Amino acid sequence: MIEGIEHIGIAVRSIEEARAFYEALGLEVEAIEEVPHEGVRVALIPCGAARIELLESTADDSPVGKFLAKRGPGLHHLCLETDDVKADDATLREAGFRVLRAEPTRGAGGCWVQFVHPASTGGVLLELSQRSDEESD
Repeated sequence: MIEGIEHIGIAVRSIEEARAFYEALGLEVEAIEEVPHEGVRVALIPCGAARIELLESTADDSPVGKFLAKRGPGLHHLCLETDDVKADDATLREAGFRVLRAEPTRGAGGCWVQFVHPASTGGVLLELSQRSDEESD
């Protein structure tokens, strides 16, 4: 079941440069982590009940690297928090929606994630995320 917006992912060329804008608004970077299998560094910025994720590519052939090369910096994806990513994944598949991975995988913060293709969501890359303390094994 979807519980709310978890974060908004924004592709940036440099976390160090991009964070200055959010810090000028009084927001603070909570953590920066690298997700090697995704080829990305992620800066987590709490913002009310949700977060902003600044996504910096660590490899030109990563999804974020390709996004930046094609579109430049900007909104990359919307992430919805779920309490059961595997169940939501199955529901979407059964309904004929296009998901991007064979099954949910680990993402930033150890969360279980699945991405839904923009063709199935009205043009927005959508991520479903389940917190790691609610593992879906």
